[in-house]
Amino acid sequence: MGYYEPKGFYSGGRWTRASRKFESLNPADGSLWASVDDADLSDTKKAIESAHSAFADWAALPFTERVDYMLKIAAEIERRRDDLIKAVQGEGGGWFGKGVHEANALQEIFKSAAGAAYGNIGEVLPSASGKMSIAIRRPMGVVAVISPWNVPALLSARQFAFPLVAGNTIVLKPSEETPYCGGLFFAEVCDAVGLPAGVFNVVTCSRDNVGAVGDELIENPAVKGICFTGSTAVGRSIAAKAGAHLKKCCIELGGKDALIICEDADLDHAAQLANFGSFMHQGQICMSVEKLLVHEKIYEPFMRKFRERASKLKVGDPLKSNDHVIGPLINDKQAAMVKEQIEDALAKGAKAEVGGKVDGRYVEATILTGVTPDMLVYQNETFGPVAPVIPFRTDAEAIAIANDTPYGLSSGVCTSNEQRGLAIAEGLQTGMSHINCSPINDEPNAPFGGAKSSGVGRYGGRWGMENFTETRWITVERGGKKIPPAF
Repeated sequence: MGYYEPKGFYSGGRWTRASRKFESLNPADGSLWASVDDADLSDTKKAIESAHSAFADWAALPFTERVDYMLKIAAEIERRRDDLIKAVQGEGGGWFGKGVHEANALQEIFKSAAGAAYGNIGEVLPSASGKMSIAIRRPMGVVAVISPWNVPALLSARQFAFPLVAGNTIVLKPSEETPYCGGLFFAEVCDAVGLPAGVFNVVTCSRDNVGAVGDELIENPAVKGICFTGSTAVGRSIAAKAGAHLKKCCIELGGKDALIICEDADLDHAAQLANFGSFMHQGQICMSVEKLLVHEKIYEPFMRKFRERASKLKVGDPLKSNDHVIGPLINDKQAAMVKEQIEDALAKGAKAEVGGKVDGRYVEATILTGVTPDMLVYQNETFGPVAPVIPFRTDAEAIAIANDTPYGLSSGVCTSNEQRGLAIAEGLQTGMSHINCSPINDEPNAPFGGAKSSGVGRYGGRWGMENFTETRWITVERGGKKIPPAF
């Protein structure tokens, strides 16, 4: 898939043209990847109205029929997987293997959502007066989804699949960097499987319109919940606006994730985890390893293995070779920020053991040693292929360094002693922790989300269902409730 010509944005079950368009560029070479319809405030209001109008009928469907749609969506994604893989490479600058992962993971997300619909939707409560007392869950209404550019297909699907199967309707706004992978692809899929009009809507817009469109998706009275994945600064703003309107939100934000390698770890496995965790998708993953903490007793042998692996990662346009594991950063702004962090670290005494070169949007896999807390690369989320390596002496010291950040998304611990690994994981202030694996982990039936400044709420499984359903208390009086005789 090279140049892509969208049919419009998707609203009320129809492809709709906006009054103007914006350009989606291939980050590898700056070429035009797609000319996309630039929806405005009026277009967004209409999409929300469509979703609101469709809600009652969608929520009233037997849940098994909503499940059938999820399975049809999964099958249609499989049919279109090659197109998605090429789009992940061309629109998002991702490696071929990343595209394969996204295409496969999407199917599992919708299958998992289908399975979650068979779970409990309430419980029976004890009642002192002998009532039948039950708590039930029901869908809320319109859920707005604002998705990111880094893993656009997977992260969009994770946000809307569970609310959708629970009976909510959706208005999705993908990132202006990846409007197809994060939005229009799903519009094509839902259109193809015959999802009822208005149940799923996609509004694409440029950076010029994103403020007005985003505010409408949060503040419109018909919208009852908001899903957002992206930067902490934007997430804080969205959460504050949602709170002002007393709306539910699930917010997954950035990370400064640590991988702790103990002296009893399998070094070959640890080096592979570090390589994958630090450099997968150029480090443009919220769970990327951004603090690699290595016990001083195995520091040198580990570094030899890590340097060897990182040095083999090839840099280049993902569409030109599937061997180009390190593709471009998404845009010039991101590349400039990563370059600033590397240069700041080197100026303050750090050493580039591998890489360090920045050529336009391409950044080599870079390993930095001698990193100290006064450096930007220690303090800030990098979102680039840069691995700061820091030695430690004790588990307590490693935990303290890992926790020395406002973020708290994910973490990893490498050790042959599972009890030790669990003890370290318990001390880490992160929403997720993985023993003998990378911080980069995601399964659709598991509770995904962060602590501290990394977000609020959880995606996946029953947690994804609970986020965007309302709990109601219903009782049936059976003669045991005494009313005061004065009444």
